[in-house]
Amino acid sequence: MTGATVFNERTDHWLVARRDPETGIEGLRAHFRGHAYDPHDHDDMLIGYTEQGVQRFQCHRSLHTSTPGRAILIEPGALHDGHAPEASGFTYAALYLPQGWVEHAARQLNLPGLRGVEAAFSHTLVDDQYLVDAIRAAFFAIYHDEGRLARDQALDRVLTQLSGHVLDAPSTNGSAIPLAALRVRDLLHEQMAGNIGLDELATAAGIDRFRLTRLFKRAFGTSPHAYLVRLRLRAARQMLASGHQPAQVAAAVGFSDQSHLGRWFHRAYRMTPAAYRRMCTNVPD
Repeated sequence: MTGATVFNERTDHWLVARRDPETGIEGLRAHFRGHAYDPHDHDDMLIGYTEQGVQRFQCHRSLHTSTPGRAILIEPGALHDGHAPEASGFTYAALYLPQGWVEHAARQLNLPGLRGVEAAFSHTLVDDQYLVDAIRAAFFAIYHDEGRLARDQALDRVLTQLSGHVLDAPSTNGSAIPLAALRVRDLLHEQMAGNIGLDELATAAGIDRFRLTRLFKRAFGTSPHAYLVRLRLRAARQMLASGHQPAQVAAAVGFSDQSHLGRWFHRAYRMTPAAYRRMCTNVPD
C-alpha cells in the first residue's frame, strides 16, 4: 500500500491518501476550511461521504450541499469543485474507482448498470445509510490495508449498493451538443500538448471567438482553456501514476514547465505532482 500526506498549518488543511496497487483504487481522507478545490474532474468514479461539517460543491451545473451521513457520487469526467461554507470546515473520505476495474468487477457480480464506463448516477447526493456504511467499510479496508479479503468483500458490497443509484445511460446526450462545440472539443484532445490559440479554435468551429466561447461553455460547462487544463491534468495523473518524473510529465502534456504543472495540479488535487507520484509508485524522487 502506498500513500501520501499533506498538511498546511496556515490553513488547517490536511489530506491523507492511500493507493491499493492491485486494484488501482485510491482512498483519500481530507479536511478543508474555506476553499478546497478548483473545478476539476477525474478519469475514475468518485464515491465518498461527509464525516463532519458542511461540504458544498458545484457538479452538473448545480450547487450541492453535503452533511454527515450523505453519500457523494460523481461520474468519471464530471466537473466539480469544493469549499466549506462554515468556518469550522468539513472532513470527508472518498474512494476513486478506476473505470476498468468497475466494469470488470460489475461483470463478475452481474451488475449490468455498472458495466459501461459511461455509467451515470441518478443523483449526486444520496441519503442511503446502507450505501454510506458500505463506502465507509471499503474505505477503511483500503486506507488501513486490512488485507485482500476484507478489501474484496467490502468493495463487492459497495458495488452492489451502488448499482441501485445508476442510470441506464449517461445524462449527457452527445447528439444534442452543437457540431461547432464538438469540433473544438476534438481539436483540444488532438492538440492537448500543443500551444493552440482561440483563433485556431474559432476557425475549426466556423464561428467567431466570442460566440465560440459562449457556445462551448453552454455545451461543456466550462471555457475551452479550462477544458484543456482538465485534459492535461488527467493525462498528467496517468503518467505520474506510471512513474514518470514531474518535469517529463509537464513537457509531455503541454504545461510550460514543472512549476506550471505543479500550480494547476495542486489547485485541483491539493497535492504536488511529486507527492502523487510517490503515492502511486512508492518510488522516491
